[in-house]
Amino acid sequence: MDCLFCKIAAGEIPSTKVYEDDLVYGFLDIDPQAPTHIILIPKAHIASANELTEENAGVVGHIFAVAAKLAKEQGFADAGYRIVNNCGKDGGQTVGHLHFHVLAGRNLGWPPG
Repeated sequence: MDCLFCKIAAGEIPSTKVYEDDLVYGFLDIDPQAPTHIILIPKAHIASANELTEENAGVVGHIFAVAAKLAKEQGFADAGYRIVNNCGKDGGQTVGHLHFHVLAGRNLGWPPG
């Protein structure tokens, strides 16, 4: 498979790891949009939110639990943060692997771009 995020999770492409377990890999975004910008991905290849099913959707809850754990550990839970998933071209998805951006460390305006 020629998936950038699968290669990152497998260690074939270097990344700055912030979290890893059997299901999820987390790393720092190489083009951060906030002082803290973490990418959380399922290790299993799921192309986008459109590919979620009852059988594989449990990983999303686990990713949100990981985001909360990292927010507490890294000290931005109380100030607040945003979790973003882009789905499809018009939604801004640029890598064909389900992923969540965890953004923190500045005021995040609304509406987003």
